[in-house]
Amino acid sequence: MATLLIVHHTPSPSTQAMFEAVLAGTKHPDIEGVDVVRRAALAATVSDVLAADGFLLGTPANLGSMSGALKHFFDTIYYPCLDTTRGRPFGFWVHGNSDTSGTVRQLTAITTGLSWKQAASPVIVTGDPDKSDLEACKNLGELLAATLT
Repeated sequence: MATLLIVHHTPSPSTQAMFEAVLAGTKHPDIEGVDVVRRAALAATVSDVLAADGFLLGTPANLGSMSGALKHFFDTIYYPCLDTTRGRPFGFWVHGNSDTSGTVRQLTAITTGLSWKQAASPVIVTGDPDKSDLEACKNLGELLAATLT
């Protein structure tokens, strides 16, 4: 069975709603054979990453950066996972109240360094997520899970 690891930092109602929509997408009834593992960014470990076949990442944009929690996750797993996880698919979502470009740039740089392969366009939301934003999150989850079947 393939494993999809969702690593997230969801401190606000908006990031939590986006996370729940992503998670709902991973549970589409047509997707079989994928175990979805959810970890808060501060709880995710090297073992979680090494055991996963693909990744979904979620973060708020805080003052132009990804959350400190997600940055800590990457600082923890980067070198131990660098060679083993090359080429694994990933996707991400970002929520911000204004500019999210720095966060997207950071996520792109780190995942490029890890040689992970972006399997879907990111979902970037500023302000409160609306119905179409949450549908995009659901589609992101579905696509990543389907990629692993």
